[in-house]
Amino acid sequence: MSETTFDSRLLGVLTTLADTLVDDYDIVDLLQTLVDACRDVLGISAAGILLADEAGELELIVSTSEASRLVEVMQLGAQAGPCIECFRTGASVSVPAIADAPVEWAGFRVEALAQGFRSVYAVPLRLRETTIGTLNLLNTDEGLVGESSQAAARAFADVATIGILHERSLRESELLTQQLQHALNSRVRIEQAKGVVSYTTGVSIGDAFDVIRQYARRHQLPLSVVATRIVDRELRLDRSAL
Repeated sequence: MSETTFDSRLLGVLTTLADTLVDDYDIVDLLQTLVDACRDVLGISAAGILLADEAGELELIVSTSEASRLVEVMQLGAQAGPCIECFRTGASVSVPAIADAPVEWAGFRVEALAQGFRSVYAVPLRLRETTIGTLNLLNTDEGLVGESSQAAARAFADVATIGILHERSLRESELLTQQLQHALNSRVRIEQAKGVVSYTTGVSIGDAFDVIRQYARRHQLPLSVVATRIVDRELRLDRSAL
């Protein structure tokens, strides 16, 4: 991809994401769109976003594949890996060769390599001096992330941070906590709904998410609302929704 084409695609995606930042947007859907765009524009293998809960523990909100989800969940369990390091330091962390990762990241190294990933780049989601989460880019090839891609990743991280906090949240820490907790609660509901749809339709968990998301967009409903209705048995998505 030429530099001009890259810049054009990046600008187009960021403009589209910015246009969605209106009063009535679904944060999980926005972040899912962001990581999908991040993967496609940067040409990486997978991407995911982790957010901190009230206790400061990171939880996965969105990811582009089940493989990246497994790696990130494993990092949370081990409390050692580039995403955790990025969150704790508030600085980007680059691992061009996962095989050479520090010994204290052994659990991450083994699981990431088993999933086929060879390099990772983690970018903090920051509000002034506070880090609220991380954007994580995983690749099946070894190597450093180029400068233009690093700058683009920071731009994606900034959009994610703005989307999570919104202007109304920037002034009061209580509202910030509420926004973060709402995003985390929404993700829990969506995970539950994915399991229900997967069971009732016989599709994979990944495909179940696509079904829920398509229904939400078709009916112009927040993703979290559709997920809640599915979990509460107020809505049933059968194979006709596929």
